Parts: sequence; structure tokens; C-alpha cells
Amino acid sequence: METIIIILFVLGYLAIAIEHSLKIDKLIPALLMMAALWAIVSTTHMDVYEVNAAIKELEPTDLHNILVHHLGKTAEILIFLMGAMAIIEIIDFFDGFGTFKKYVRTKNKRKLLWFFSFLAFLLSAIIDNLTTTIVLITIVQKIIKDRQLRLWFAGIVVIAANAGGAWSPIGDVTTTMLWIGNKVTTLALVQQVLLPSIACVAIPTFLTSRLSNFKGEIEQEQELNEVPSNTSKYGSIMLYLGLGFIIFVPIFKTLTHLPPYLGMMFSLSMTAIFAEIFSRRKFALTTLDENSNNPTSYHSPLSHSLGRIEMPSILFFLGILMAVAALESLGMLFHFAEALNNSIPLLGTESGGEKISDLVVIILGFASAVIDNVPLVAASMGMFSAGLDDSVWHFIAYSAGTGGSMLIIGSAAGVVAMGMEKIDFLWYLKKIAWLAMLGFLSGSIVFILMRNFVLNS
Repeated sequence: METIIIILFVLGYLAIAIEHSLKIDKLIPALLMMAALWAIVSTTHMDVYEVNAAIKELEPTDLHNILVHHLGKTAEILIFLMGAMAIIEIIDFFDGFGTFKKYVRTKNKRKLLWFFSFLAFLLSAIIDNLTTTIVLITIVQKIIKDRQLRLWFAGIVVIAANAGGAWSPIGDVTTTMLWIGNKVTTLALVQQVLLPSIACVAIPTFLTSRLSNFKGEIEQEQELNEVPSNTSKYGSIMLYLGLGFIIFVPIFKTLTHLPPYLGMMFSLSMTAIFAEIFSRRKFALTTLDENSNNPTSYHSPLSHSLGRIEMPSILFFLGILMAVAALESLGMLFHFAEALNNSIPLLGTESGGEKISDLVVIILGFASAVIDNVPLVAASMGMFSAGLDDSVWHFIAYSAGTGGSMLIIGSAAGVVAMGMEKIDFLWYLKKIAWLAMLGFLSGSIVFILMRNFVLNS
């Protein structure tokens, strides 16, 4: 039966990786794989286990308990993400992200490149790399009319957004998973991953800025600071409020010692209160004006925002996390991790009583450029039993978060940029991939040097 389960998982994984060729949304194979794996486990009465991190051994348990355990952990992540998505949509309801256009004060191409690179790096640490990419590429499209130049900007935004999300517990799905899963804490993650992430984005940005494409100034059809007539006067206020409440989530967790999703629900409710006040409309969650294309015609900003949440993404996370949980419950990931570490030369250091090769983690980074980093991190959480804030979790957060930049299809940010600018896969491979790889490897070196000679000294 274990062989059949592995085959089904590989086939499901393959279907997710080539979803564009199959023309099937990746959530479908993810949900099917989840249901099929657990059905086999149940009907064949396979033994299930729970990993005891303290003694690094598998302990037998029953199917109901392990299902509730994994569903609880998965639900925490999904509720957290839904809250964050809703806050972002509320900000967008008031055109809050249009505020960033006011800060574009230069026409110099190189300065603009550094500006968007820095903004993507910072913004993705607060919201997420996907939303950051959408917001910034939309702004780039409004101020740069040369499409070839925009493609370069889009490529750097993808690299910067992925790097920015890697050092923040709320900046990327994978770091959020590690944070909620009690693998990392906020301060330790920032301390160990911030500088490697800066190196990851600074080197590609510097090399790109020296190219001949970035000499001179941009040509514009409109003024940089021109404000659209339909911009809400509360846009800037809602931007700062929304981002401020998102940043407050780690503080809430530290003060109350409650799970992060409760903090996100608190932040969502506070953001929604201000949105209702500013919209001056009666709160009516279920009442929508279906005949109007104007989002401000909705009776509630929260109602509009909840309707725009990416439910396919939420269901995909549910399917893939629970599918990986099935492998973890059977002990497969635990044994695979042992075999992987024994077969690859040890390049890392012994931490927490467990030896994990740096090469293994770097391979995970390259793998995340081909396959989704969510299941990769989910699998690593079941493979390794290192303790809270062990350096391996910080390295995994960096590697999985930034490695996806090496291919346009390797991250959610890359996929959305590909769609918005119609970026050709081969163009990205020739022009951007080598920059992303240099950044990824540079950041990896910085991380290893910091861990071995600075943080451990």
C-alpha cells in the first residue's frame, strides 16, 4: 500500500507542476490527492504515527486523532491567510495602494529600478509576495510605456518580492507555515534571514542596473504624480491602518501567547470597523448590488473584500497540506529525511542534536523553482525534527522562499507577473534566471557565514 500511496502522491504532484499544460487548476489534483491518500489509509487500516520531536521517534496513534491534529494545524494557516487576504482587499477597496505612486519622484531608470526593488522587498514582508507583485507591476505599467523595459522591472520585482517575504513571518505562505507551526519565532527569523535576503535582492538589482537598458530616463505619457479621479480620499489612511494592523499580529501573539490566526482576526475586525466608518454605508454582509460594476456600490467594504478572497488558493493549500500530512502520519517523511541526510555529505553544523546538510536545504531551494514551495516546506516540517528556532528552519524559510525566483513558474509572484506582462518563459530563463540564481546562492553563503561565525560566536 505504501508504494501505491507514493505513486498517487507523485502523480498528483506532477499534475500540480504542469497545470498550465493540462489546463486544469492545481487545486483539483491537490484535493483529489488529499482525499485519495487518506481514503487508502483508512480503508486498508494502515498504522499511523505522530512524530515526537523531543526524542525524535515515531509514536503510534489512531486515525481520528491524527486527522484532527493535522486539520487543526492546517485550519490555523488557512484562517490566518483568509484574514490577511481580506485586509488587503479592504485596502484595495479604497485604492490604498495607489498611494505608492505619490512617492515616485524620479524619471531616472536606475533610480526607479532600485526604488521598485526596495519597495517590493519591504512591502512583501508586510503583506505577501503575490499581492506586492500585483500592486507594483500595476504601478509600473502606468508610468513606463516601454514594454521591454517593463519586463526587466517585472523580473526584479519578482526576485525582490520573494526575498522580502522570506524574512518575515507574515510575508510568505511558507514562512507563515513555519511560524504558526512553532518552528520559528519572529525575532530569530528576522535576525537570521534578513541579511541573506538583502543579499539575494541587492546583487541582482545592482547587476541589472548596470545594463545598457537602464541608462537615461523613462519616457512618459502622463505625470508620475497624477492621481486618478476615482481615488478615494481615505486611500492613504486605509493603507497605513491595514498594514499597521497586519504588522500588529506578531505583537498580539507575543503579548497574549495565542495562535497567530486570532491576532489576524482581531486585525481584520479593527480594519473593517474603520472601513465601515469611512464608507458611510450600512453594514450588510449578505446584501450585494449584483447589477453594478462599481465596487463602492456594495453595502459593506468587508462584504466586497470577502467576496474577492482567492478561494482556489485556500482550497489548494488545504489539499496539499493535508496530502503531505498523510505521508507524515505514515512515517514516510521521517524515514526519507534520515535516508537523505545519510546519503548527502554533511556541510552544515550539528544543531539541536540533529545533523542536517546545508546541501539538502539548498537543493530544496532549487526544487522550489520547479515545484510549489508550499508542499516542499510542509514536507520538510514532517521530515526534520529540529527544535524551535533551530537554524535549519531559518535556512529552509530563506531557501524555499527565494529559490522560486529562478524560474518564472517557480513562485506565485512569478506566475502572476507572467500573466500580467505576458512574460515568455524562455525570455525569463535567459534574462532573469541567472540573476535570481546568483542572488539565491549569495544569500545562502551569507546565511551560512552568519550562522557559523557570527551568531554562534
